[in-house]
Amino acid sequence: MIPLHENLKGRVAVITGGSGVLCSAMASELARQGVKVAILNRTAENGQSVADGINSAGGTALALQANVLDRTDLEKAKEAILNEFGKIDILINGAGGNHADAITGPELHDELAEGKSFFELEESGFSNVFSLNFTGTFLTCQVFGKELLKSEAPAIVNLSSMSSYAPLTKIPAYSAAKASINNFTMWMAVHFAETGLRVNAIAPGFFKTTQNKDLLVDQEGNLTARSQKILAATPMKKFGQPEDLLGALLFLVDESYSSFVTGTTLAVDGGFMAYSGV
Repeated sequence: MIPLHENLKGRVAVITGGSGVLCSAMASELARQGVKVAILNRTAENGQSVADGINSAGGTALALQANVLDRTDLEKAKEAILNEFGKIDILINGAGGNHADAITGPELHDELAEGKSFFELEESGFSNVFSLNFTGTFLTCQVFGKELLKSEAPAIVNLSSMSSYAPLTKIPAYSAAKASINNFTMWMAVHFAETGLRVNAIAPGFFKTTQNKDLLVDQEGNLTARSQKILAATPMKKFGQPEDLLGALLFLVDESYSSFVTGTTLAVDGGFMAYSGV
């Protein structure tokens, strides 16, 4: 079990997309560390399920409905969090995802291939995926940033991706948005460096989540051809588990471990990014 970080006890964390596979694990671990957790989701019921689990385990969690692309939603959520907990110390931008409208069928251009070609992608689908992953992070940082600056040791952790470094085939909007997250993380880190607000990101490797399940396993539960490619390019030869991200998260939010770390994107990927293929 991960050791307790005593100086995190009593802090308040906001997690967008908090009901997702990865972020719900983060929320539960922060709560175990004594952090009061506010879980934001577009669908309140999903976040409430995570909050109920945390509260029943002895932690403190609040679930709120908020669309990260709606500033009014975010402002209302912020006021509710301040009314309940009185402050905000940590922001984790986990809301994101992909959509079929922004995914090509073939990996490489082939006029005879089945599925949607690059030229058939609709602007609305591309824009929606890009906005959810990047603009939602930007807006959330704006809305909660002023409160973070009142904290003694504020921290923002953005969720990036392996596709931010080298874009994965089929998912141009998602890849472009995650590359923007890395750049925005560095920009914010510089902009707020003298205030004490540290801004970093985590780039997970390949984890089985709800959003990528259909890409990684078929209806019989067998690995797809895409999964086989991923594992062949991952030196550890396995997918990550949500628990694999928790050490990186605690390192980045606990200033006693990372007080001089800002503007970095930390890969947690089983060696995927380091592997040249030979």
